[in-house]
Amino acid sequence: MITFHIITLFPEATRSYLDESILGRAQREKKIAIKYYNPRDFTLNKFRNVDGRPYGGGPGMVLAIEPILSTVKKIKLKKTSKAKTIIFTPGGKQFDNKIAKNYSQKITDLILICGRYEGIDARVKKILKLAFATGSGEARAEVEEISIGPFVLSGGEVPAMVVVDAVARQIPGVLGNEASPEENRVSSHEMYTRPETFEHNGKKYKVPKILISGHHAEIEKWKLKKSPKK
Repeated sequence: MITFHIITLFPEATRSYLDESILGRAQREKKIAIKYYNPRDFTLNKFRNVDGRPYGGGPGMVLAIEPILSTVKKIKLKKTSKAKTIIFTPGGKQFDNKIAKNYSQKITDLILICGRYEGIDARVKKILKLAFATGSGEARAEVEEISIGPFVLSGGEVPAMVVVDAVARQIPGVLGNEASPEENRVSSHEMYTRPETFEHNGKKYKVPKILISGHHAEIEKWKLKKSPKK
């Protein structure tokens, strides 16, 4: 079983999605586990501050080192855990299905650090990478910077949900039917369901005849022709 440790200032923003449908069932059936950690609960200052103004000027606030590191320290990993810490950043490695499969097969614990505001103090990454390299107490997980696309979001919560969803669906039994993952089939951009004919504004929209022909080999050829090149 893989455990996702989500570090976020807004746990309910992710919980509302991850506790529903397939991922909710996967948690109930103990195929995956999702734990939430709010840095405000682990701050050492009496005001529970988690951010500060950036050195060098500029708008917005930056998540501070102390609350993030304090939170990471609270995450308990077994000595046998194969863990990875992910910091979401627009400049990180592009997340894709290959990475999702690799995580699902080789990782037991994924620590997902969700940034907010203008981002996370860069020293968090340096400290965690050094801690992993030297085997010191701050982290027992390899650190990787990940991006879900060439754009900027308001926080790391959406990327965290993307990673959890993409990784979880690779775990046997999560989807219920081993033939379910779309990436294991010849996929098409053109998908149809009932009714066979749909009329809108006087015009009829029909399902392609090949899909209702019953000729499975020809159907697969049609799907391959319609599938994306990549």
